[in-house]
Amino acid sequence: MRTFFIIWLGQVVSIIGSGLTAFGLAVWIFEQTGQATPFALTIMFANLPRILLSPLAGALADRWNRRRIMILADTGSAVITLSAFFLLTFGQLAVWHIYVIATLYAILGAFQEPAYTASITMLVPAKELARANGLMQMSQALEMLIAPLLAGVLFVAIGLRGIILVDFITFFFAVGTLLLVHIPQPRQHMAALAGGEKSLWRDALFGWQYLRARTGLLGLLLYFALVNFFLNFAAVLTGPLVLSFSTASALGAVQSVAGVGMLVGSIGISAWGGPKRRMPAVIGFITLAAVGLFVVGLEASTWVVSAGFFLLMFSVPFASGISQTVFQSKVAADVQGRVFATRGMISRSMMPLAFLLAGPLADRVFEPLFRQGGALSTTPLGILIGTGPGRGIGFLFMVCGLILVVASGLAWIAPRIRRLEDELPDAAPAAEEAAGAEAAVAAT
Repeated sequence: MRTFFIIWLGQVVSIIGSGLTAFGLAVWIFEQTGQATPFALTIMFANLPRILLSPLAGALADRWNRRRIMILADTGSAVITLSAFFLLTFGQLAVWHIYVIATLYAILGAFQEPAYTASITMLVPAKELARANGLMQMSQALEMLIAPLLAGVLFVAIGLRGIILVDFITFFFAVGTLLLVHIPQPRQHMAALAGGEKSLWRDALFGWQYLRARTGLLGLLLYFALVNFFLNFAAVLTGPLVLSFSTASALGAVQSVAGVGMLVGSIGISAWGGPKRRMPAVIGFITLAAVGLFVVGLEASTWVVSAGFFLLMFSVPFASGISQTVFQSKVAADVQGRVFATRGMISRSMMPLAFLLAGPLADRVFEPLFRQGGALSTTPLGILIGTGPGRGIGFLFMVCGLILVVASGLAWIAPRIRRLEDELPDAAPAAEEAAGAEAAVAAT
């Protein structure tokens, strides 16, 4: 775990730095425009390139040296950050520059992510994979907790230029740790490099073909895509839900509680290491997350909403970390870049749909149903959860939670998903395989 921990530590510092810039630029956009549309466009530009480039990036992650890909991606991100600093310093920064910056970050992230994820299998023993995945979840939780609080303080103290400069400095931690370590390449990857070139586009399609041939893995992926869809529903509607009955400070408190829940869950899976039987745990923790989603919508109360989000975000690191361990143990090391890139593409493809549907469904369908005099306002359901602003959104949260509970039940009764661990053999332990491959190379 030592080499992995060194890399992880550098990436955590860099992720928090990027979170500072994201917060600062969001404030800057609002000051410049006072509109919500630029935020939505920034989110779109930050995600669309990852979706479109994932197959190609995954193929290259399996062909090229993964450590070098990560170094180049982090270096490129640092250059982009420095460019934003100079644009702001000379008074040339415009909103359209933010769209370009978000797009370039996303392009580099599309290549960095599969290289990083596939490298974990080469560094960590199989029994420690869940713990390593828990640490990766923890990095996201730390960003959720630390970046907004620190950025708020720094924005007042040193301004946006200072924040961007701090972010630029954090990239040296990411690149520096990568320069200090060695990430072995899988045996098959070394053989492929010596045995001639294959079609890059055929490699890009390989991830989908690999999953389609393994029904259990594909079923698990589609299950998680559905989960991701409804969680992004929650992300979009959290602000309108809380602000419908309380203040911006209450929204900040809810988000902080959610971050604490994710951090506690990340620490929990990192310390535990995961169960021997993983599929029941994956489905069980997703069901627990669905219960949290249901609780969020029960009552127009900061305490109830916070409790629901704590339960939801506490469950996510367990479900995500254990699921990642299943993929790492079942997918051969030399194709993980392609397979994991396809996995990310399918999962993220649900995000734009969630963003597009959540607002109209809340504003035009569910909110009118629970207004005073609405179609459901005088029914037992309206009496139970209440009427007025935000109650339609609350009901939408409850519906999403119930759908995920039903989906979890269907996943459990699906034999290919439930028996995935038994029916699909484990791939060769990657770390040991790499050691043997490098020993063979050294001997020649």
